[in-house]
Amino acid sequence: MKRLWALLIKEFIQMRRDRITFAMMVGLPVIQLLVFGFAINTDVKHLSTIVFDQSRQQEGRDLLAEFTASEYFDINYVASSYQQVNDAIEAGKAKVGIILPPDFSQNINHGRSAAVQVIVDASDSMSASSAISTAQMIGQLKSQEILLKKLENSGIKKFEQPYDIRIRPWYNPDFVSAFYMVPGILGTILTMTMVMITSMAIVREREQGTLEQLIVTPMRSYELMLGKIIPYIFVGYVQATLSLIMGVLVFDLPLQGSIGLLYALTTLFIIASLALGVLISTVAKTQMQAMQMSFFIFLPSILLSGFMFPREAMPKLFYWLGNVLPLTFYLEIMRGIVLKGIGLEFLWTQTLALITFIVVVLTLSIIKFQKKMA
Repeated sequence: MKRLWALLIKEFIQMRRDRITFAMMVGLPVIQLLVFGFAINTDVKHLSTIVFDQSRQQEGRDLLAEFTASEYFDINYVASSYQQVNDAIEAGKAKVGIILPPDFSQNINHGRSAAVQVIVDASDSMSASSAISTAQMIGQLKSQEILLKKLENSGIKKFEQPYDIRIRPWYNPDFVSAFYMVPGILGTILTMTMVMITSMAIVREREQGTLEQLIVTPMRSYELMLGKIIPYIFVGYVQATLSLIMGVLVFDLPLQGSIGLLYALTTLFIIASLALGVLISTVAKTQMQAMQMSFFIFLPSILLSGFMFPREAMPKLFYWLGNVLPLTFYLEIMRGIVLKGIGLEFLWTQTLALITFIVVVLTLSIIKFQKKMA
């Protein structure tokens, strides 16, 4: 313990001297959380829309008002020809084009089906899917409204739909994107900083020759590993605490579950990320190599963990590759505790996965480090 305590003091002194790196580790996560928390929004609204209304009747204006009221479509342009609609979408000025035919009002008034053409720029698949689903929903609701009026005019006062589907969204009933994204952003921030900073810090010591001085001291390999990991655990606590405070104050993030359990399992995730950084440091020979290897871990963590895309939609190979990444399990833990309020009885598989990852990676790191010492 005396040897380990001396190494910990040395690490904290070195961390205090490198004020720029320490400020980046503490300040950048808060900035990234604010930027990404506001910027990343899966609920795509206010799509720029161009309208070519050939009917110029009240029925057409009523339908367009429904599109505007949904807040998904902003009618910024009014066209007088098909070519203008084409040009606006090709130039990127409009994402959606709505075209009403000349006989639109006549078809509505005579009980015939009135065609409405909705052109969507599908080069952005997320915006396109949002526009298509919303346009279909508006069409269905408007059709039901017209049919109900016709039934009432024909003397039928009461009409019940064949299906009565009642949807009850749990945990995030208002579909607030920040509630889903902020826990994921916290996990990615911890992954990026813990893996990159740890790997580069150890490689930097090797380049400067100070690591060899530690090797010749009467310290065991695992003591040296713990001495490198423990100080950054406290840095991870600072990052997690600041991020949670910002999430609650800025994004109204609900904390439904146990804060103590959240910190306990966050500790496991921080250690897993640090262990991965230590393993990279035993392989990399320069800081540039360490940074490149860190990005090689960081990008798959974002893409395969379920942070940006649902894992259920991935091919089986990449779905199972995601099970190797600590961030995959931590996101399930974060969203489970923060949004669902569940406890360890539902999160024990994710906890066991993180513990297994820590044991395997730290063992490999110690073995690899011992070979370098030999």
